[in-house]
Formats: sequence, structure tokens, C-alpha cells
Amino acid sequence: MGVITDHLDLWGQALSGTLVLFFGGGLIAVVLGFIVGAARVSPVPIARAVGTVYVNWIRNTPLTLVMFFFAFCLPIILGERVNALTLAVCALGVYTATYVAETLRSGINTVPVGQAEAARAIGLSFTQVMRYVVLPQAARSVIPPLMSVLIALLKNTTVAAGFSVLNLGSIRSWLSEQGENQLVVLLWVMAIFVVLVLVLGRLQSKLEETWRIAR
Repeated sequence: MGVITDHLDLWGQALSGTLVLFFGGGLIAVVLGFIVGAARVSPVPIARAVGTVYVNWIRNTPLTLVMFFFAFCLPIILGERVNALTLAVCALGVYTATYVAETLRSGINTVPVGQAEAARAIGLSFTQVMRYVVLPQAARSVIPPLMSVLIALLKNTTVAAGFSVLNLGSIRSWLSEQGENQLVVLLWVMAIFVVLVLVLGRLQSKLEETWRIAR
């Protein structure tokens, strides 16, 4: 326990960094993922094309390269320095949004086509059909795979450690410089991640129970 109690402030900052990366990246991923997922099934060819290119391009690019672009290339394009944590949050959100979009698209495909056609028949626009008929049902059916995506996002936050962002993935190197046993530090980091994943798993169970679809 001395590894934690002797460096409580550092552990607090590292955990805070991980949570900021997770919640910030998760918010961007869910919002952007829903938009891209809707574009992927849109009747507008340009929207489908843009969604397809975005998903195939970003999803097939390693997260490290996406993070590298945000950390080093984007500030040059913008012509100004940007906080490393902010850039890492954006990179994680943009990358994870592709998986959210594909998860949502698979959920949309589970909604009977007849429901969308009936909604269009009574005069609803595509946006209204997606908002009131398709997306609410799709969101319920994709809870388990979506939570898996968020769990993957939580673990991917450690990649930001290589880009000067303090989080649980980088605390080992900080404490090793102060003479702490690296193996002990890694075991504590693993234990914290296990607890965080268990919390997400519990949240998934609650959501499934609350939004269970009657069959």
C-alpha cells in the first residue's frame, strides 16, 4: 500500500487523467458515432459516402497514428499550441466514434424495415423517422456491444501516456524514477482497471434491465 499512500497526489492526478480521457472521449465518440451511424444508413448518397470513408479510414488506422496526428500535426495546422490532454480526448473520441457508428448501424439493421416504411408513409421525414422510430429501438439493442466499445476506450486511454498525458498508463514511469517497484505499480494499475471495468459491467446490467425490449 505504500506505493499508493506515499504518492497519493500522483495517483489522484493519474486516475483523474484517465477518467477525463474516458468521459471526454466517450462523449465525443457517442455523439459523433450516432451522427456517422445515421449517415451510414441515410438515403442521401453523399452522406453514406462520407460516413463510409470516415469509418473505413479512421477505423483501419492504428490509434497511435491518430493520436500522433492530433498531438503533433493538428497544432501545426491550427498554428497554435493546444493542451495535450484536450488533443488526446479528441483523438480518442474521433477514433472510437467509428466503432460506435458501426455498432449503431448493426442495431439499426435489427429494426424491422416495415416500421420505418410505416413512419415514412404517415409523412415523417428521414430525420424524424430516425429520431422517433429507429434510433430509440436501435440504441436499446446495442447496449451490450456499445458497452464493450466503451470498455475498449477505457483501456485505450493508456495510449495517451506516450504523448505526455499523465494517466494510469504513464504512472509506472513516474514512480520508477522515484525508486518504486515497477511490478508492484503495474499490479495496482491492473487492479484499478479491473475495478473500473467491473463498474462499467454493472452499469451495462442496469441499462439492460431498465431498457429491456419486450419480445
